[in-house]
Amino acid sequence: MIGAVLLAVLLRVNLPVAAVTTLYTNPFTIVPLYALAYQLGAFVTGHNNGQSSANLSLPEMTWVNWPTVMLDWVVSLGKPLAAGLPLLALSFAIVGYFSVRMLWYAIVVWEWRKRASRRR
Repeated sequence: MIGAVLLAVLLRVNLPVAAVTTLYTNPFTIVPLYALAYQLGAFVTGHNNGQSSANLSLPEMTWVNWPTVMLDWVVSLGKPLAAGLPLLALSFAIVGYFSVRMLWYAIVVWEWRKRASRRR
């Protein structure tokens, strides 16, 4: 979040949006997001055409071996994950962009109407 805020100030973009968008990835949502990215990548690459899908459940880990186990797990997901992650990021970026634009437009129109009703 700190990095997003600093880049938002540096690039002069919407600070609250930059800060809030970092909240959708957290320890509770990262595995479902990767599973969604894998499914999207498998759909786009045609990986599920008669093949068994990868095991998306996390393997057994300890505090000592978790980095290597996680890396092996991600690498085993292969091309569908490599294709799905950028597609999911692009999809979220497009949906987020247009959602913020529509929300901003709705707020501006509401404020204009409120101001016009006060003048009457």
